[in-house]
Amino acid sequence: MPGLWTQWESLTILAAALALDALFGEMAALFRLLPHPVEAMGRLIGAMDRKLNRPERGEGARLARGAFTVAAVAGIAAAAGWLVATLARGIPGGWMIEALVAATLLAQRSLYGHVAAVARALADDGLAGGRRAIRHIVSRDPAGLDEHGIARAALESLSENFADAVVAPVFWYAVAGLPGMLAYKAINTADSMIGYRSDKYRAFGKAAARLDDAANWIPARLAGLITALAAMPAGMDATRALRVMWRDAGTHASPNAGWPEAAFAGALGLALGGPRVYPGEGTKEHWIGGEGKRKYGPKGIGRGLKLYVWACAVNAGVGLGILAVRVNLG
Repeated sequence: MPGLWTQWESLTILAAALALDALFGEMAALFRLLPHPVEAMGRLIGAMDRKLNRPERGEGARLARGAFTVAAVAGIAAAAGWLVATLARGIPGGWMIEALVAATLLAQRSLYGHVAAVARALADDGLAGGRRAIRHIVSRDPAGLDEHGIARAALESLSENFADAVVAPVFWYAVAGLPGMLAYKAINTADSMIGYRSDKYRAFGKAAARLDDAANWIPARLAGLITALAAMPAGMDATRALRVMWRDAGTHASPNAGWPEAAFAGALGLALGGPRVYPGEGTKEHWIGGEGKRKYGPKGIGRGLKLYVWACAVNAGVGLGILAVRVNLG
C-alpha cells in the first residue's frame, strides 16, 4: 500500500493485479482451496443480518444495527488489508502476495465473460438461450424480455459493473492501498446483500446503500469519462458519449449508475434503460441515449464488449496515474 511500499513497488503491485485478473479472471482453482475474500465478507454480513435484523425490532433499532454491520465489516476488511500489506512487506517478493489479493477483488475478465456468454447464447440458442444467460447478471425478470431487451440488459449490466467492479476497486487501491480496496468491496458487498427498499431491509440496509453511493460517487463519474476516452481508440463516438452522459446521467434512478451507462449509450449510439420488470414490480425508467438505436442483438453486445476492453485499458492507465501522484505526494 502507499506508505508501505516504494513508488515502483506500489505501481508494480497494481499493474500486476490488473494483469493477473485480465489473464486469469476468477481463478476458481485457487478458491477451491482458499476462501474468496468477497465470499468471506458475504458470510459475515449474512450472519450479522440473521442476528441483528429481527422483525420484532423497531425501525430505529434496525437502522442502527444495519449501520453497525456495514461499519464493522468494512473496518474488519480494512484491517485485514493492512495486515496483509504489512506482513507482505517483510517477505522477499511479498509484493506478489498483495498483487494476488488485489487481483481477486477485480472483475475485468469475469464481467467480460458473463456478458459475452449472453451474446453467444442469443446467437446460438435464440431467445430461450438469451433469457437463461441473462439471469446470471441481472435481477430483473427475463421472461418478458425479447432479444432487444436482453441485449440492452446485458449492456446496462456491463456499463454499471464496469464502474463498481473495475473502476472503483482500482480507484480505492490507488487512493488508500489494499485496506481501501478491501473496505470498498465490503461496502459494495453489503449493499448488494442488504441495500434494498423492501420491508426487511428498508431500515437495516439503509446505511449500506448510502455508504455504497458515497464510495462510488467519484468512481462512477470517472468510469463515464474513461468510457468516453476509450471510445476514440475503439472507433466510436467520444463526443456523443460525453454529450449523452452530461444530459442523461441524472435521469437514472441511481445517483451513480447513469454516468457509465449514459457514456456507453452515447459512444455506441444505442439506447439503454427504459421500462423494465423486476420480480413483483415494474418500473418506468427513462431512456438513456433515447435517440440511439433501441433494437439490437448480439452484434450490439459485441460492440459494447469492444468498448469495454478499451475502457479497461484506459482505466489501468488512469489508476496507475492516480497511484503515482498519491505515492509522490505521500
